[in-house]
Amino acid sequence: MKTGKLIVFSAPSGSGKTTLVQHLLSQSLPLGFSISATSRAPRGKEQNGIDYHFMTPKEFQEKIQQDAFLEYEEVYQGLYYGTLLSELNRLWNQEKHILFDIDVIGGLNIKKKYPNNTLAIFVQPPSIKILEERLKKRATDSEETIQKRIQKAQMEIEYAPKFDTVLINKDLKTAKKEVVQVVRNFIES
Repeated sequence: MKTGKLIVFSAPSGSGKTTLVQHLLSQSLPLGFSISATSRAPRGKEQNGIDYHFMTPKEFQEKIQQDAFLEYEEVYQGLYYGTLLSELNRLWNQEKHILFDIDVIGGLNIKKKYPNNTLAIFVQPPSIKILEERLKKRATDSEETIQKRIQKAQMEIEYAPKFDTVLINKDLKTAKKEVVQVVRNFIES
């Protein structure tokens, strides 16, 4: 496999996207995970090259100038996230298809660049009310942060129709089965 397929996962925070990506990586499928780059500082026990490729804003901007990114976005002033082209090469050299866990804009940008090789999956909560309950149950964010995430989720859900597949994560067990089938069908086609 010289150029593998790209499987993009995008979703509002709390939809179960990362859980579904981790589930896929635990299956016996030829999949590898694309490690995103960011200009933010590591949090907790995050490690460079494992959780993210951590860079200073200046280093990130230099990589932009070098056309080193497949896609990137300045989320807030000086805070960048993106996908390095070197990640694609690293995983394709391992003969793996690539899984991405990224925001909706980045996901759609990848789909635009590789329309025939990309499966774009949007993981949607059953409702905004349930999403809010999930975020509160996590107990990792302040009420103010949760409300910001809810506002962002409402905007992100508007992009769902632009994705190839919208997976409504009402029941995690069912969603896991569905996502394995959808991805298996795509990589075997």
